[in-house]
Amino acid sequence: MEQSGSSLGSMDTKLKADIAESAVITELLKMGFRVLKPIGDRLPYDLAIDRNGKLLRIQVKSAWFNAKTNSYGVDVRRTKTNRRRMLRERYCKNDFDFAVVYIEPLQKFYVMPISVFCSYDSTVTFIETKKRQRKPKSAEYRERWDLLSDGLLSR
Repeated sequence: MEQSGSSLGSMDTKLKADIAESAVITELLKMGFRVLKPIGDRLPYDLAIDRNGKLLRIQVKSAWFNAKTNSYGVDVRRTKTNRRRMLRERYCKNDFDFAVVYIEPLQKFYVMPISVFCSYDSTVTFIETKKRQRKPKSAEYRERWDLLSDGLLSR
């Protein structure tokens, strides 16, 4: 698992988030989804998709590389900052319908229902090495774009 070729390490978190959102939007459009982008960042989700008049709200996350564990991770909490302090709080089950996690160096996506995403204590770990004997729970959500269509049918 190599990170060479990526310049994300030197980017600030807002730029990483913008890149992840753009990548997710591009993938969704390629698959024929109709994508909506809210104005501003006051909502607990970043995008929505319109499937036959029903909306699914999507929170986009950009994973970071942890060299110590040779894995990628993403925080399951939202971070709010002001001039004095950084606040982290857990997402609520009604904040969005799916989290889409983007691993930029590998150009991989994980599509997770909010119930799964929020079941983690603080960090979801993504292991992208083939040498591992037991796959983490997150592995079953790799490239699971089909869940977005299924999710609409069950709402």
